[in-house]
Amino acid sequence: MALSPMDVTQFAAVDTARAARMLNEVRTARLSGGRAPVAPRPVIEQSWERMLRSGVDPEHDFRSGLLGPAEIRRRRETSELRHVLPVLREALLSVADVAHHIMVVADEDGRVLWREGSARVLRRADGLGFELGADWREEVVGTNGVGTPAVTRRPVQVFASEHFVRSQATWTCSGAPITDPRSGRLLGVVDVSGPLETMHPATLAWVDSVAKLAEARLRELHTQSLERLRAVAAPVLARLGGRALVADRDGWTAAVTGMPYLDRVVLPKSPEAGARWLPAFGPCTVEPLAEGWLVRAAAGPVPQGATRIVLDLGQPRRWSVRVLGGAEDWTRELSPRHAELLYLLAVHRGGRSAAGLAEDMFGDRARTVTVRAEMSRVRRYLGAYLEHRPYRFCEDAEVEILLPADLRDLLPHSTAPAVARRRVSPGVP
Repeated sequence: MALSPMDVTQFAAVDTARAARMLNEVRTARLSGGRAPVAPRPVIEQSWERMLRSGVDPEHDFRSGLLGPAEIRRRRETSELRHVLPVLREALLSVADVAHHIMVVADEDGRVLWREGSARVLRRADGLGFELGADWREEVVGTNGVGTPAVTRRPVQVFASEHFVRSQATWTCSGAPITDPRSGRLLGVVDVSGPLETMHPATLAWVDSVAKLAEARLRELHTQSLERLRAVAAPVLARLGGRALVADRDGWTAAVTGMPYLDRVVLPKSPEAGARWLPAFGPCTVEPLAEGWLVRAAAGPVPQGATRIVLDLGQPRRWSVRVLGGAEDWTRELSPRHAELLYLLAVHRGGRSAAGLAEDMFGDRARTVTVRAEMSRVRRYLGAYLEHRPYRFCEDAEVEILLPADLRDLLPHSTAPAVARRRVSPGVP
């Protein structure tokens, strides 16, 4: 029976044991350089390649030190994920326990902070080192349902010998990333795991849906916090003349006066009270106000000077853009999609049309509506340094790209054809 890579997990729902044997043959052949009977799924094959390059031992697991109780407690108390635990528990735990699964929630560093579900399965997880405080980053323990979604920034199911490390081949994991809707920053991963025989292909869609519910809850909480800040800001702004706004600590605007409404203002990474220069706002003064900042336009010319833009794509899961020039020095963390777009504009300094970017991103020149919507969001914080028709960085801006040491690790989440080509041949247009 010939199977394509995408059929294996579906087949496993019918004949788990046979699918597990087949995947073991695939893993053994790939790691020994032989010919595999079935091609691994692309997301798994790409992860295996990363593991081979980084030196993870496929035959012996490695367990870094567990976090102590005090550090676990500290991380729990400071993690945004604590706000969505009720959502995760309500949607996952009752079914997980009946189906002999456990729910695992890890932070952005891959550290297991919460772990609940079937007592029997929890004991089996202990034997795999899947414990509270354990480090389940992909580069530490290989391809898995916590570390791999954190790298790829998309939901991933890892079944049987799709795990890179042999000791995990009796396990199945379905994990989905949870991102901060305010910044696009990875907050962590929610994972449903269990013994091999409990695997079902629908588990991944279920976990992904619950992760999206968690993100919706975070958006709701953010809206409530802006409303509270707006109530504080209203009487303050009413007494001021000129242009001013009040924004939360992430730069999201609560209220403005004397100027058009801005969704967001880019604040310095560590804003301090005093004179500043902010993009799309100019020279201003910044003062703390409640849980945010009061930004007031200042008289005087905008500082001039050459602008340097540093696009940092060198970190495995955190990408950013930094703008330096004149009195300016600010950094913004990038979502996966914005990291892709800015990388493509940085390597095409002559510019790209909406259709050209659609082809680069999706292999479909007709998807211009999606491109224009995303570029509109990019221009909210980088608009002073971007031109359109075509989209490009301003000619007088110096653009530097910081890339990973191995270009095969460039934006590992990305399925954009243009990015995939550059992972293999950096000079390819």
